[in-house]
Amino acid sequence: MTANFVYQYPPLYSGTLVRRYKRFLADIELVNGEIVTAHCPNTGPMTGVCASASPVMLSYSDNAKRKYPFTWETIQMRDEGRTWVGINTALPNRVMKTVLEEHRIPELGNYETVRSEVRYGSDKKSRIDFLLSGGDAEKPIYVEIKNTTWAKDGLALFPDTVTERGQKHLRELTALVEAEDARCVMLYFINRGDCDRFSPGDDADPQYGELLRQAVDAGVEVLPCRFDVTPDGLRYLGLATLEL
Repeated sequence: MTANFVYQYPPLYSGTLVRRYKRFLADIELVNGEIVTAHCPNTGPMTGVCASASPVMLSYSDNAKRKYPFTWETIQMRDEGRTWVGINTALPNRVMKTVLEEHRIPELGNYETVRSEVRYGSDKKSRIDFLLSGGDAEKPIYVEIKNTTWAKDGLALFPDTVTERGQKHLRELTALVEAEDARCVMLYFINRGDCDRFSPGDDADPQYGELLRQAVDAGVEVLPCRFDVTPDGLRYLGLATLEL
């Protein structure tokens, strides 16, 4: 891809965040002064990445069936580096599909097949984001993706709120790896380029942090993947340092 992008945004519109409300909506003032209501594709609290008056970028859909044609894609921090952060939680899995198919993460080894949304777990009611297999992979590789935007002084943190769903995923991956049936990977998609370290967000969900450390002790692998976000697209920067 151009300029080593693993994902390129469509043409985006510049604006300023007025407010986010009802979880899925945000009022944005465009550069021409018009205020539009955009879809906010992020159900979480967006800790630290939702300050009013911050610059934002929006995509636009001409689908006549959409009530809100604009989608909020990125926000720019007020830090010294003016860091752009991706807030569209639907995007990381799409980006990771490309990253995995292009074998951009050498730590995962030489697999052959990438499958999405595969059922797993004792009751087969859960779905893993990606299942890698074939090639030189002796065992199937289960990969769960978590979008990560909360940060403190270059340290990326997940989660930024209590996540029972995330806790469940850790328990299931731990059980799977303990049965020695597979490699299991928690992949944290650090959706900003200013973090070189990663740690569980113990202040937000101490139970999650405890479960993550137990999972690592059991053999679950953790890959904190760094992405540089720009108004043009995303670049993969490699792994952050894991701090448990």
